[in-house]
Parts: sequence; structure tokens; C-alpha cells
Amino acid sequence: MRYKVDFRVLDWESPADGVRHKIADHDGTRLRLVEYRIDMEPHWCDRGHIGRVLEGTFEIEFPAETVTYGPGDGVFIPSGGEHRHKAKVVDGPVLALFVEEA
Repeated sequence: MRYKVDFRVLDWESPADGVRHKIADHDGTRLRLVEYRIDMEPHWCDRGHIGRVLEGTFEIEFPAETVTYGPGDGVFIPSGGEHRHKAKVVDGPVLALFVEEA
């Protein structure tokens, strides 16, 4: 069993332009360190996210409102189309840590 995730030894992966992440999976749970850059293409997402913004500022657009997140803010977005969201970097890069289902 692993009790520590050393992100320094994990490689960055880039799933899309302007986004890169490091992922640690364990027993169906994923710990994901994500960097969003100003050149990230906005896209709608309906996956859930629980985490904390470590650096930078971004806006997340939801169907009914736009919320600004900065360093120290928690993010709690449930899964599902009614919670779909699209992020835009305001002051970046944005570094965030998320706990998700693997």
C-alpha cells in the first residue's frame, strides 16, 4: 500500500493543449495534480471534481453562473450534465489538486 504520492517523480502528461497533469491511481481513487495554462481551449466537462486551487486564478462557467476560484479555494463540482462546466484561466498558470474516481 502506498501512503505517499511523490509528484516530483511522476511525469507530466498533456491530455489537451494548455493542460498537463500528473496522476496517481490507487484502489479506484485518483489524485491528480493539474496545471491549466492561459492557452487552454475552453471545453464543456460533465465529470465531477473535488479539490483545491494551489496557484493562479480561473473562472468556471456553469449553466446558471460563473464562479472565480483562486489560491486556497476549494472546488466541489458534482458529476452530471446539470453541473457541466467550462474553465478559463484568468491569472495563470493555475495549479490545482483534485481527488477523483479513477
